[in-house]
Amino acid sequence: MNPYRSLPDHAFWRRAVAGPDEVDPVASVPFTIAAADKVATAGSCFAQHIARHLSKAGFSYYVTERAHPLVAAEDAAEFNYGTYTARYGNLYTARQLLQLFDRAYGHFRPLEDVWGGEGGLIDPFRPQIQPGGFATRTEYDLDRRAHFASVRRAFESLDVLVFTLGLTESWLSREDGAVFPVCPGVSGGDFDPARHVFHNFTVDEVVADLTAFIARLRTVNPTARMILTVSPVPLVATAGDDHVLSATTYSKAVLRVAAETVSRSHRDVAYFPSYEIITGPAARGRYYAEDLRSVLEEGVSHVMRVFMRHYAKDHEAAAAPVPAPPDRVDTIGRMRELVKVACEEEALDS
Repeated sequence: MNPYRSLPDHAFWRRAVAGPDEVDPVASVPFTIAAADKVATAGSCFAQHIARHLSKAGFSYYVTERAHPLVAAEDAAEFNYGTYTARYGNLYTARQLLQLFDRAYGHFRPLEDVWGGEGGLIDPFRPQIQPGGFATRTEYDLDRRAHFASVRRAFESLDVLVFTLGLTESWLSREDGAVFPVCPGVSGGDFDPARHVFHNFTVDEVVADLTAFIARLRTVNPTARMILTVSPVPLVATAGDDHVLSATTYSKAVLRVAAETVSRSHRDVAYFPSYEIITGPAARGRYYAEDLRSVLEEGVSHVMRVFMRHYAKDHEAAAAPVPAPPDRVDTIGRMRELVKVACEEEALDS
């Protein structure tokens, strides 16, 4: 007799990974989600897929910043309304999420407040949110004010926040530590080595930032729950000295360890293994498009089937069908369009 004799199937590689037709790497969850719960999303590009499927599968996808009712749906999408719960664009790092909270509540006012662009003003922290930029400073300030109000409303009234950690590499202001979603000079502004510095976050830093955010969130929403995921999308480029493949491995390893550390040490904070589903050996690489970065609809559907199986509390939501994967060629075209519209990082290799 030994301790392994009594372990469940999910503890064994042959039974849990090599054997099943579809791998389900979730052993247990600390809470479930009712169909009426307000589910908010934020994070890297991959979080957009989760948001889309949550809505289709019967969950109450929570959006606090919407376009005017008279604006056509395609125009609203172009201006990034509904991409996430609020119009904050991609939040690739935990530090961005933390600073978003502090900026929305007036605790942090970055010195680098606005960038000039071709024909308009650009928000350094949402550089691709407004195609062409804002026409005037008044328009810029009014939109920022409305945006922060929407962010506060989301934080104060959401039931569950799904946050997808995407990157550890970032560009910071030397003046006050403000974190930009993309290097200045790529999607607006001008890069100045005297003002901007590259930084690659460590496990300890990511854990500290997530811990600080959770503490702040619960000052305004004590019952908020959180699900952490790690994006399976590789880096489009690295500003470090390593090969981009090694840099990607480091980044995802840091984020995975940080997510595990935080989820184990906080109540009502869970880790969901979307990263493992897409990148694991059982997928055999079939969930990536030809660019080896874009995640195909087949992979996203697998992720969301597992998510619904474990987190859907209500029968109606649990039974709601996850859309079947479309034709592979069509999927690649749709994925490229999505990335083009909603992923600032892609501009690094445009």
